[in-house]
Amino acid sequence: MTVDKLRQDAQPAFVLHTYPYLETSLLVETFTRNLGRVPLVAKGAKRPKSALRGLLVAFQPLHLTWSGKSELRTLHKAEWQSGQQPLQGMALICGFYLNELLIRLLHRDDPHKRLFDYYQETLSALNAQQDYFPILRHFEKCMLVELGYALVLNEDVASGKPINLDENYYYEIERGPIRANGNDNSPYPQLRGKTLLDMERNDYSDIVTRKQSKILMRYIFRHYLGEQPLYSRQLLRIM
Repeated sequence: MTVDKLRQDAQPAFVLHTYPYLETSLLVETFTRNLGRVPLVAKGAKRPKSALRGLLVAFQPLHLTWSGKSELRTLHKAEWQSGQQPLQGMALICGFYLNELLIRLLHRDDPHKRLFDYYQETLSALNAQQDYFPILRHFEKCMLVELGYALVLNEDVASGKPINLDENYYYEIERGPIRANGNDNSPYPQLRGKTLLDMERNDYSDIVTRKQSKILMRYIFRHYLGEQPLYSRQLLRIM
């Protein structure tokens, strides 16, 4: 597909966040399937009679039409696509967490079609399931894969041996697990082999696996996000 920044018609998209712009307009951060994260200006969207009013909300599938060659393009049309129930309660906070990750980690105009599909599937899962923990961990893993930072969970990267269920390992950032030595004073998080293998198969039924996997994912994302904290994470201990 040739990317034409002058005009894009009916692109599948989600709104990640909106910001007030001048008196009657909005700045809209969008995540599109074919063009990645795209910033748009929705002119007059706050006016009572605007065709865009009420459509530019998070977590709802849209088709967006825009034009422009500058970094900030002009939104012309938004069409709601059915199929996604509104998020509520804790699921809504989880959704804000997903959106904040996408805004902070995705470069603009960098397509990630598979991540877009994972995101849409994750929103549906948040509506359908009560245990949000495995849903969030799975999305985080998928996102790291799409960004080129896939986790190694089934092999000791130092020895090349399979992870032993009964051993303990340090997880070295951007490398993977290394068997822990009792005399080591490693700055890296320590995990059971069982935790790593549980994460590999997306099994978070074990309480220790839940605790250690949360520590590991926070550690990894802090490395890529830098010092600025995620505001949504402060609202929900589960993440």
